[in-house]
Amino acid sequence: MRVVSIVGARPQFIKAAAVSRAIRSTAGVSEVLVHTGQHYDDNMSAVFFAELDIPTPDYHLGVGSGSHGVQTGRMLEAIEHVLLRERPDWVLVYGDTNSTLAGALAAAKLHIPVAHVEAGLRAFNRRMPEEINRVLADHTSDLLFAPTETAVDNLRREGLPAERIQLVGDVMYDAALYYGAQAMASSSILEQLNMKPKEYILATVHRAENTDDPVRLRAIFDGLMQVATECSVILPLHPRTSQALEREGLLVEATRVLQIIPPVGYLDMVLLEKNARLVATDSGGVPKEAYFYEVPSVIFRQETEWVELVEMGWASLVEPLSTKDIGEAVRKLLAASRSSQRNPYGHGRAAEKIVSLMLGVRGDRNAWQ
Repeated sequence: MRVVSIVGARPQFIKAAAVSRAIRSTAGVSEVLVHTGQHYDDNMSAVFFAELDIPTPDYHLGVGSGSHGVQTGRMLEAIEHVLLRERPDWVLVYGDTNSTLAGALAAAKLHIPVAHVEAGLRAFNRRMPEEINRVLADHTSDLLFAPTETAVDNLRREGLPAERIQLVGDVMYDAALYYGAQAMASSSILEQLNMKPKEYILATVHRAENTDDPVRLRAIFDGLMQVATECSVILPLHPRTSQALEREGLLVEATRVLQIIPPVGYLDMVLLEKNARLVATDSGGVPKEAYFYEVPSVIFRQETEWVELVEMGWASLVEPLSTKDIGEAVRKLLAASRSSQRNPYGHGRAAEKIVSLMLGVRGDRNAWQ
C-alpha cells in the first residue's frame, strides 16, 4: 500500500510524525511525504522536522503565504501534479488547514481515496476558515478518523455514512506520550529560565482575531500582567503578537511584567506545558496537549473544538474582552477540582489503528460509492 501524506503547518507535523512511525513499522506500507510549504521557516519547518524525527519530505511545494484563495489554489495545482506522478492507494490529510482542504480536493477529483485524521471536529463557527476546511474535507473523504465520540456524533448528524466513520482516538495523545518522555530527557528549558515545575503559568497568544483587535489584545495582556503579580507568566512570543503589542504600545510594559521568551522548539514547549500550573492560550491544540499532562487551560476564545475539556473541568472558555474576566477565569480554574474520568481521546494507539484500517480497505474509491 502506498500512502501520500500531506502536511503544511506545525500542528500537522506533530500528527504526521506519529502516523509516519506507524507506517514505517508496518510491512507492505510505504509513504510519500508532501510538505506544501504553507508554513516554512527554520522554526516552523526544517528544525521542527529534525526534532520530531519526521522523514525529510519527498516533495516540498514551496507554496508560501497568500490569501486563502491564492494559497489553496496554488496547493491544489501542485498537489495534483504529485498525485498524478505517484498514483497512491490513499491520500492522508490532517486537521483543518488550507493544506488539508487542497489535498482532499486534489485527491477526490482524481478519484484517489482520501483519509482524514481529526475528522468530525466542529466549533460551529463558520466564520473560522478552519471550520470551512474541516467540514469540506470531511465531506470529501472516504475514511473519517474521528478522535472522540463527540466527533463521531458530529459526523453522523451531518449524514455521513456510518461505514466511513472510524473512532480511532487522538494521534496527539500518541505524540504526547512519545514526546513527553523525550522532552523530560532532552530539554533544559526550565533550567535556562530558572523556573521550577508548577511555579508558573504558560501563555500563548497568536490568533489574528485576538492580535488584530486592540480591545482583545489589551484585555488579554492586561489580564496576564495582572495574573503575573500572583504567579510568574512565561510567554513564548509569536512574531505576529510582538508586532501587535508594539503597534498598541504594550510591548515595553508586557516585557517588564511577563517572562517573554522567543518561540521555542516542540520538545521545549512540551516540557513547559507538562510542568505549568496552568496554560492560558488561544491555541486550538495546546489546551488538549496540556490536558494530556494533567494541566488545566484557560482558552481565550468563544468556542473550542475540544468540548470534552470544558465538560470535564479541564478547560475554561473566556471571550477576551475584559481584564477582570481573564483574571477571574485563571483564579477560578486554579482553584477548581476536576474530573478524573476515562480519557476521551483513546489509549495512545491511534496511529496504529489508522494504518491498519487503511490497509483493510486498500483504497478502492468505488467501494464507497
